[in-house]
Amino acid sequence: MTKKRIDMLVKMAISGDQDAYEELVRRYQPGLFKMIYQMIKNREETEDLVQETFIKAFKSLESYNNKYAFSTWLYKIAYNHSIDAIRKKKLRVFSIDRPIKVKDGDVMPQICDDSSSPERELMYREKKKIIHNYISLLPERYRRVIVLRHQEEYSYEEISKMLNIPIGTVKARIFRAREIIKKRLKEDGSSTDKLTGEFENR
Repeated sequence: MTKKRIDMLVKMAISGDQDAYEELVRRYQPGLFKMIYQMIKNREETEDLVQETFIKAFKSLESYNNKYAFSTWLYKIAYNHSIDAIRKKKLRVFSIDRPIKVKDGDVMPQICDDSSSPERELMYREKKKIIHNYISLLPERYRRVIVLRHQEEYSYEEISKMLNIPIGTVKARIFRAREIIKKRLKEDGSSTDKLTGEFENR
């Protein structure tokens, strides 16, 4: 694919062209997966990081300078995001029954009580209804993949076979469906941070 074609797709994607989004994802998804997998060594985490990379990149498309290669810009975002994920993962890896060494001595880890209350459960269910409503309003090609992935919990490979479309297309449509829903939630003013976080990482 020529640089001229890629620059044209970027412009189309900025203007909201759905097919341009999908073509860019199909074009770069395999390479991003290969690079991130070499760093993470875990297929599921790699798939999530690839999706998150596209989300970050497409949110910042207008900042892309076409004097440089789009692939270089995109891979830099993927690399930095993967490094951040590795650092966060390392910070979370410790034993809860062993003291943590600090400057002034040893400190026992304290686990926060994050148990859900009836009120939180009610709010969560209400927010979930809002998202399901927005899913029902999606165009057919996006609604089908997002329902299969998030409500029926099929893998990308299974969805690809069921719909007879490439895995890259499945991932591109899921990505775009998430973006549409997030935009509508933002416009609606719904406070759904926790729910949309879970929604994105599956």
